[in-house]
Amino acid sequence: MLEQPHFGRRLRRLRLERGLSQAGLVGDGMSTGYLSRLESGERPPTQRATAYLAERLGVEVCELTAPPPPQSLTRELAVALSAPSGTRDVTALSRAVDEDPGDDPAARWQALWLLSRTAGRLGDYVQQQARLSQLLELSELLEVPELLVRSHVAYAECTRSMGDMHTAETAASQALSLARSQGLSVSDTAAALTLLAGIEAELGRLDAAAQHVDELERDLLPAATPTQAAEGWWAAATVSNRQGDHAAARTKLHKALHLLKSTDDLSLWTRLRLAATAAALEMTPPQLKSAERWLAEVSFAVDPSGTPVQAQELRALRAHLAFHRGRLDEARAISDALLAEGENSLLPYRDRVRLSVLDGRLMILSGRAEEGIAVLQRLGREATDSHNLDLAAHIWQSLAQTLADLRLAHPANAAHGAPRSSG
Repeated sequence: MLEQPHFGRRLRRLRLERGLSQAGLVGDGMSTGYLSRLESGERPPTQRATAYLAERLGVEVCELTAPPPPQSLTRELAVALSAPSGTRDVTALSRAVDEDPGDDPAARWQALWLLSRTAGRLGDYVQQQARLSQLLELSELLEVPELLVRSHVAYAECTRSMGDMHTAETAASQALSLARSQGLSVSDTAAALTLLAGIEAELGRLDAAAQHVDELERDLLPAATPTQAAEGWWAAATVSNRQGDHAAARTKLHKALHLLKSTDDLSLWTRLRLAATAAALEMTPPQLKSAERWLAEVSFAVDPSGTPVQAQELRALRAHLAFHRGRLDEARAISDALLAEGENSLLPYRDRVRLSVLDGRLMILSGRAEEGIAVLQRLGREATDSHNLDLAAHIWQSLAQTLADLRLAHPANAAHGAPRSSG
């Protein structure tokens, strides 16, 4: 009989592979409480329980009881890491992690790191968060400051993508505090500080974000690697943009973009140009020529070989650019297709909301003013309630600007229609 906790891990994996809830697996022959204790490793399995569960799962008993292959985690980690870029399949590695006896914590940490990054590239933020939670727990046990800081930074990035800004801020603050107290490298300290400044800007705490950016520019970026410096200048540009200093934002964006070539770090090079395009479109007035140039550059990387998330981000930016260029039918077609993805959307929270804002603006300008206003009001309230204050400001500003555009285009209709509904 396979001993705990390995039996419970395998049992849980087989259940999840079949899409079964705990209640769906046990039926009338076992309590969900007992199954939960089996899966957590708190109770040893009996032969009767094992036979019953094997039957319910549609497998032989040996599927539940056979010992795992020796060093399966180490082997699957080696296979995954050595796979050519773009062909990595982490299914077997994920299974090995769930069955890992814990004999090699460092290998388990590395596997969890790889699994979390893979989930993030695929836009599966729920799975990424689950793996990062395991990673944080293991990092605490390993007591290696560098690993703990990097785990907190990754967790903050993930929860930020999910729109959970308070959790993201807490994780980024913990990473920065630990990096400082342990005297870690410029790279680790700058990563935490860069992320925290960006999160603070999105929370509307511009004074705190500006102070952190000043520290970053003064003390860390001069000694940072080109990759780290590019990310730091990107964050600094974001803060300047939020402060309304668009000239400074453009200067810092150009610094970030010119620090890297596509051959240095293609992933970051792509992310920077996607971010620069979004920032250019958010400026007042929008910097359309710069946005078009950066979007054209990044298209060559994303269209043939980018990640699924990057592909959706690129399409969303094309919709925003088409809107600003007055090509409303094109903007509507792209946004409708992306919004039709629904729960299958891979876009981070902020990008999903901005796409819904665009949809609301298009409704208003196409004559569906009441419906579009209601959409934007709902989004604005939701962003405010979740403390995404920068995003909320963007939504209310977009509503005001769209109503002003509508008034200019149709003064008679606007005077008797949309303004009464603006609330």
